[in-house]
Amino acid sequence: MTTAGQIRQISATDLKAMLDRGDALELWDVRTEDERRIAQIAGARLLDQSGAEHIDTLDRGTLLVFHCHHGFRSQAAAQHFLAKGFTNLCNLEGGIDAWSVLVDPSVAQY
Repeated sequence: MTTAGQIRQISATDLKAMLDRGDALELWDVRTEDERRIAQIAGARLLDQSGAEHIDTLDRGTLLVFHCHHGFRSQAAAQHFLAKGFTNLCNLEGGIDAWSVLVDPSVAQY
């Protein structure tokens, strides 16, 4: 894992291991509804207004993992929550595209 500020960059295989272990985390998808219809990571929640409001109610130490298509929008989302005082943030390097290549080829690439 590498660090960008206080946001850890995690690989798709690291995220898979975390999910397999049952690590306590909140997985957030910052893509659009249309993108989610094409491909999803099981358990990921849409970061819409309702999702953002939910996150705001969480303890600032909650592990938040963000993903998008390639990792750029999710990095911006993580930075947003870093500015709100959250301290345990991860961004999925390569996004769902990396997930489909490295972890689950049944997840469509687009």
